[in-house]
Amino acid sequence: MVTWNNMDTLASYQKLSTMKGRVNIIEAMAGEGGAERVKRYTTPMAAGMSYNYAAKEVDDAILEQLAALAEEAQLVDKFEELYNGAVINTGEKRMVLHHLARRQLGKDVIDENGVNKREFYAGVQAKVADFANKVHAGEITNAAGETFTTVVQIGIGGSDLGPRALYLALENWAKANNTLKMEAKFISNVDPDDAAAVLNSIDVSRSLFIVVSKSGTTLETLTNEAFVKDALVKAGLNPSDHMLAVTSETSPLAQGDDYLEAFFMDDYIGGRFSSSSAVGGAVLSLAFGPEVFAEILDGAAEEDKLATNKDLLQNPDMLDALIGIYERNVQGYPATAVLPYSQALSRFPAHLQQMDMESNGKSVNRFGEYVNYVTGPIIFGEPGTNGQHSFYQLLHQGTDITPLQFVGFKQSQIGTDVVIEGTTSQQKLCANVAAQIVAFACGKDDENNNKSFKGGRPSSIIIGEQLTPAALGALLAHYENKVMFQGFVWNLNSFDQEGVQLGKVLAKRVLAHDTDGALKVYSDLLDI
Repeated sequence: MVTWNNMDTLASYQKLSTMKGRVNIIEAMAGEGGAERVKRYTTPMAAGMSYNYAAKEVDDAILEQLAALAEEAQLVDKFEELYNGAVINTGEKRMVLHHLARRQLGKDVIDENGVNKREFYAGVQAKVADFANKVHAGEITNAAGETFTTVVQIGIGGSDLGPRALYLALENWAKANNTLKMEAKFISNVDPDDAAAVLNSIDVSRSLFIVVSKSGTTLETLTNEAFVKDALVKAGLNPSDHMLAVTSETSPLAQGDDYLEAFFMDDYIGGRFSSSSAVGGAVLSLAFGPEVFAEILDGAAEEDKLATNKDLLQNPDMLDALIGIYERNVQGYPATAVLPYSQALSRFPAHLQQMDMESNGKSVNRFGEYVNYVTGPIIFGEPGTNGQHSFYQLLHQGTDITPLQFVGFKQSQIGTDVVIEGTTSQQKLCANVAAQIVAFACGKDDENNNKSFKGGRPSSIIIGEQLTPAALGALLAHYENKVMFQGFVWNLNSFDQEGVQLGKVLAKRVLAHDTDGALKVYSDLLDI
């Protein structure tokens, strides 16, 4: 049986906290020792990728202490309890089962009121695949008998960020491999310009719209659904011939005949972890085909299996998480930048931002008690090399040190390239990420302080051959598991989001004119 304790009560953490500043990364990365370090400080990931942490401020002694922390905090044991159906989400008294949607980890029977959740998720995936195949085969068409060419996801938060990031990550890969079945678009913001822009860019008569809301009550999503239905009616179309729903069986969206088809989710998969469920499965299966979505799940499942390894140095997700704990709680760094050197991952940092900050942006533990240590860092990022011409100035020479997480691939997705000044664009991209890691770590001396770089900026890199569906799934699972392990160490409930609910409640009060004080002043100011 696992025990849940605040991090600062653990003897392994107390010893770790004495190791601040132990490693000088400039010295560690210098000369032949640095080259050997790069070779040695690397851990295999799923789908042929690897996690390299040579440019992090760790050495063998710190790694040994991180392993002791992992053991004392029972991280792998807690993960096992999670995927076997323990009530890990203490705030909402729910299981946490997004790993089960990957069809691998967990007992054969995860029972919930007589329903085997393993069979439930498998059934939903089979239903999604069958529907997508029928659409692609022209067996499901619009009223005029025309095939559907576009799918539009209507959702917000986890119903948008993850699926959108995954679609954009594979759109060019799918085009290059002739597996793009339908173009996907996304409507999330309640700003009417968002929905209007998407509707103006598509042929609504040949489009399917997926309304995604677990509760069926999300104000922004229902508003955008009404916006789309109005556009369909004005075009002389029956909305129920074009609308799909991804929701819970008990939500208002599941009642009646308003939708061509409904795919069910449940309370045991949180929105920010729902890309493996029908939330991501429906739109991605329609866009790329069920086979490609299955490859994403396979990559995620392979990475999940690595996360069960109690050997820290063979568990890239737990290792990344614990190095992050050292940086946040011992070194005192307040933020982490995620820097994918792949334009296809342009929205991946935004997805990770929600996943991490919504999960571990907490100041109370699993039992509702305030903790005495800092928890989740600020997460931000943009693709390289664009970011180099934006916020890297602060990363290189700012007063704060920000740990960096690079993601890179040796090959491009499309394969089209050109040689300029003796090298291809892809070679230039890879050269840039390698140079940045060394520059951040080692810096550069100059008599002119304005041109001097102190270095000592720690970074890691996840490197793969190419951004494929399996690699994308592995990347998704890596960060999901990293966030989970960090929440375990901090003794947080990483699977609720009470901080998101307050704004929803107050917005409804404003719209109902049930306001007073400052809230009323702002309402009047905005003429609501």
